Amino acid sequence: MIVARTAAELPALAGEVGLVPTMGALHAGHRALLDAARRENETVVMSLFVNPAQFEDAADLAAYPRDETRDLALAEEAGVDVVFAPSADELYPPGFDTWVEPGAAARGGEGDARPGHFRGVATVCTKLFHIVRPVRAYFGQKDAQQVAVVRSVVRDLALPLEIRVVATVRDPDGLALSSRNVRLSAEERAHALGLPRALEAAVGAPDPVAAARAALNGLHPDYVSILDLGDARVLAAAVKVGPIRLLDNVLLEGEIR
Repeated sequence: MIVARTAAELPALAGEVGLVPTMGALHAGHRALLDAARRENETVVMSLFVNPAQFEDAADLAAYPRDETRDLALAEEAGVDVVFAPSADELYPPGFDTWVEPGAAARGGEGDARPGHFRGVATVCTKLFHIVRPVRAYFGQKDAQQVAVVRSVVRDLALPLEIRVVATVRDPDGLALSSRNVRLSAEERAHALGLPRALEAAVGAPDPVAAARAALNGLHPDYVSILDLGDARVLAAAVKVGPIRLLDNVLLEGEIR
């Protein structure tokens, strides 16, 4: 496995290339993305970059879990061919001043709760797509609105790749896997289970938003909303458990693909 720190260090990539963008702190959800990329492509590239542009809170950025040695070992075990692990200066060099501003897909939900977040996501993904030149890129359903944003960028900028979506991976207790889960205490984790349970309980209700809010059992959401993702509608929510902000969603109609 090759680890490249700069775009210039990336080797010539053979055949169809699949890209899995990550911010590290890999878990079984990332492994599902890597496995899908390995099945469908001749070459698999994983990016490993904690993107400062999508954090509005400096403390949240500083606290984001990082363990590059472990991440590289897991990537190699998953059959990744190349890891692109740039510095912030590599992707945002001095004088960087061009941003990708997403449109309607970035409104509501996370877009309203975290102003500027999807601008950072759209910009870094566009840069990664340009540098790596994949034919496919892989994202998780847990970040459903992010998928919609990235797809709109790919469509509107006529970028020559397909965005593939992999179903949310959950622990046996139902909590959606997230790199942030490692920061939850045992008590906080037990409390956090109210999020997936409330969303599941609301599926099929006449008013899913109201039903989910009523079932959150003391959790105070940043939002509970229905997001129209084109092929599908999802019931999405974000809550804070202690210092940790968690996202989840469930499918109401259609199929995320």
